[in-house]
Amino acid sequence: MSLAKIPTTIITGFLGAGKTTLIRHMLENANGRRIALIINEFGDVGVDGEVLKGCGEAVCRQEDVIELANGCICCTVADDFVPTMKKLLDRPAPFDHIVIETSGLALPQPLVRAFSWPEISSRVTVDGVVAVIDGKANSEGRYADDEETIQAMRKADPNLEHENPIAELFNDQLNCADMVIINKTDLLSAAETADLTQTLEAKIRKGTRIIHSQHGKLDISALLGLNAQSETDMANRLSTHEMEGEEQHDHDDFISFTIALGEVENKNALLTRISSVIQDSTILRLKGFASIASSNSRLLIQAVGPRLSSYFDRPWNDTEIRATRLVVIGVKGMNEQAITTALRG
Repeated sequence: MSLAKIPTTIITGFLGAGKTTLIRHMLENANGRRIALIINEFGDVGVDGEVLKGCGEAVCRQEDVIELANGCICCTVADDFVPTMKKLLDRPAPFDHIVIETSGLALPQPLVRAFSWPEISSRVTVDGVVAVIDGKANSEGRYADDEETIQAMRKADPNLEHENPIAELFNDQLNCADMVIINKTDLLSAAETADLTQTLEAKIRKGTRIIHSQHGKLDISALLGLNAQSETDMANRLSTHEMEGEEQHDHDDFISFTIALGEVENKNALLTRISSVIQDSTILRLKGFASIASSNSRLLIQAVGPRLSSYFDRPWNDTEIRATRLVVIGVKGMNEQAITTALRG
């Protein structure tokens, strides 16, 4: 085995910014590099992991995708992340690169700091921290698709005199980043893109690069090979709480639950129910897969705020149980029973 450290890219970003799309494009243009993926999701249905596994065996082998669904990765470093990294590093054939997709609510700082742990520090390094930004939402002064979502999250914060926790999280991700990707620039004018770039330049650390992207498409050489060794520079990458002398990172304001619906007879009726349900401002994200009786393919469903998209991503495998499972992610206090009832119809 090579004595060189295996480079790792950490990809952060708020819900719906386009992290999974970016990673899929990266895998499809990896040019022979063997890349391992660690996917951290809210909820026990690994939607993002399944989307990436669907890239195909030649691009992304299923055994090279590891899903961590036991909570936010930044809060489970000792129990989940470090043991997972050790297992990856102990495989007989070394990887060329490791990519970690964090959940939309993860702080990058504890994760980057874990690369200095003795168990893995001599074998792996942080090639770079990449923050993916929803260009359209940010150009309009939002972190989500509507202001009602942000206000609901403020109300869920037990310490209301503090700044909006989502704004803090956004700034923490920016402050830790070696690269910021403004995604969805196809939805912006040239002037809006320039204004947003200028705004972000005033917030990021000196030396952090800002690049623009449409649908997560960019040259892989711009994404990998930053050689930042970020874990050696944590003094310049502090989170808001660390700068205030606090160390806690509490996700109690965010919850998720899974709804199993079985096989669906009418696709349009299901999507209509989902469209109605996601107008609830306490719902931040809805995602999952549906089995439609009239189709042999799996329907992928993604909703961020009030925006809904769906498409058949691949045929069901013979070994799979055809079923419909949806993950709902929202703020503490959302009415789980009412949401479930509405989705069942």
